[in-house]
Amino acid sequence: MTSNTQVRLDTRSATTTVEPSRQTLRLKLKPKAPPTGSVDGAWWPRTRDLGAELPALLAALANRLGPVERVSYNLTAWDAAPRRLDIGGRQVRLGGFHAQHPHTVDVIGPSGSRLTLLVLPSATDPVAAHQTLMTASRRDNVDGVDRLLASAATTETRRIIGELPGDSAVERWEVDGGARRGEPDESPTTDNGS
Repeated sequence: MTSNTQVRLDTRSATTTVEPSRQTLRLKLKPKAPPTGSVDGAWWPRTRDLGAELPALLAALANRLGPVERVSYNLTAWDAAPRRLDIGGRQVRLGGFHAQHPHTVDVIGPSGSRLTLLVLPSATDPVAAHQTLMTASRRDNVDGVDRLLASAATTETRRIIGELPGDSAVERWEVDGGARRGEPDESPTTDNGS
């Protein structure tokens, strides 16, 4: 009796070929003008899979940069990524660095032209993400990455607080343990036996 066993080998190479995503790209860039601030726009990817997220991003950025040659990113902010991607027949090198801000990617085109993008976590609330995308892409915005991210967190915090019982700031404060002026503080007292 002969056995017709097939063995499938995993032959992953350092190069991965991918097709651009058909989903809407969540990207907002500053207008073409002299650069201001620490970012050139913001990107809100759907996952932490850089290999899956980059094709659509790089296709869109090629209009501004020309053919993208390299992308640098923070190693801890993304899932493991290949060293190269084949996008539209071109090889794009990916470089992960521990020193790069975890919420940025640098996209580098021919002759060193570069765009630095704020990267919003995929789990960001849609309202907060939209507001941060719009803020980061304003021509005159000079906010740093941490301030832009704090703005997104503040928007999310306001949304959550707005859902708490009561309509006024005083009532929200009371929910958090505050007391109204003129009302006795109902905090527990201790009797020391005197």
